[in-house]
Amino acid sequence: MTVTRPTRAMVLAAGLGTRMRPITETLPKPLVPVAGKPLLDYALDRLASAGVQSVVVNVHHLADQVERHVAGRTAPAVILSDERAALLETGGGVTKALPHLGEEPFLLLNSDSFWIEGMRPNLEVLAERWDDGEMDGLLLLASTVNSVGYDGTGDFEMESGGRLSRRVDREVTPFVYSGVAMLHPRLFEGAPEGAFSLNLLFDRAIEAGRLYGVRMDGIWLHVGTPQAIGEAEEAIGDSAL
Repeated sequence: MTVTRPTRAMVLAAGLGTRMRPITETLPKPLVPVAGKPLLDYALDRLASAGVQSVVVNVHHLADQVERHVAGRTAPAVILSDERAALLETGGGVTKALPHLGEEPFLLLNSDSFWIEGMRPNLEVLAERWDDGEMDGLLLLASTVNSVGYDGTGDFEMESGGRLSRRVDREVTPFVYSGVAMLHPRLFEGAPEGAFSLNLLFDRAIEAGRLYGVRMDGIWLHVGTPQAIGEAEEAIGDSAL
């Protein structure tokens, strides 16, 4: 089987970072340093290592700082998607950026999602698992109970073949969406205009049996609060990230 290795990607970096206040009152969340490195750079460096050539980064909150930070970066080349006028949420943000993402599957990363690799690079695993005939989306899923900085109840149930279904109310599921995915542009056909959540399209794909998952090899570091910064730095210190 031919492996589809995306050369284009998007990093979602426009959020307000409200749970990270007071840090994000003066610094956009994508530029919050963890172990001396801005969160956004973890995402961009992973994409560069995976062979991605161009990355769309959307901006809204304290956008000028993000714009200056990525200026001149060539590996990968960064294209800004300006949402200063109106925050479009995850789904609307990707929809606006689609003209820059081409007609083939692309990678999507949240700017605050990074991880300690396991035996194999997770973006490589995503590419190898992709099946264009079966999938519109392939999500990288982390462990609900063993991730650093996450204390929720998970997002998905996953069948043995990787097909996903939503968590049932009042239950804890094994898998949480890590904010990393490989998506085909056809997932966005018929998407609404303006701001909306990617979950709308994920749910449509679930109904069609075309949303799949793959388990992360390694440890997900969810940096959503100031306290989580220290937890992530401790985990990094104990590893060879």
